Amino acid sequence: MRSRDGNRNFTLRLCSVIFLSSLALNAGEFLISYRYIVKDAILYNEKLDISQAMQKCNGKAQDNIIFESNRDDSFKKIISQNSEKFIDFIHKLGLHVEHKEKTINLQNTATTILTLRTTCFKVDFNDNFAKITPLK
Repeated sequence: MRSRDGNRNFTLRLCSVIFLSSLALNAGEFLISYRYIVKDAILYNEKLDISQAMQKCNGKAQDNIIFESNRDDSFKKIISQNSEKFIDFIHKLGLHVEHKEKTINLQNTATTILTLRTTCFKVDFNDNFAKITPLK
């Protein structure tokens, strides 16, 4: 059965080209934020938030890091498997540091907060590797 406008073949070709190009590119953009709190020389809280970007991120690509992955791995799974290396990579990007110190009745308390504000990362998935590049 033909469509009324007669462009059925064109529509099918266009849909298949879009589908195949999305599989070939296999890249995504993710928003990542990180917060690390130390209170009185003890790790109090550490939080890494990862979410997929809803809009295209703009910016220049910075230094990247490459992790080994399988085709079926999700980005969050890759990060959790390589968390120490990824956290070291984030520290090199530059963190906002906030330090508070109080002394009350000769008792000193100190709190340090390291924060990576929400940053867009471009992730390219290849056969066995994931290339993670921050955009600034």
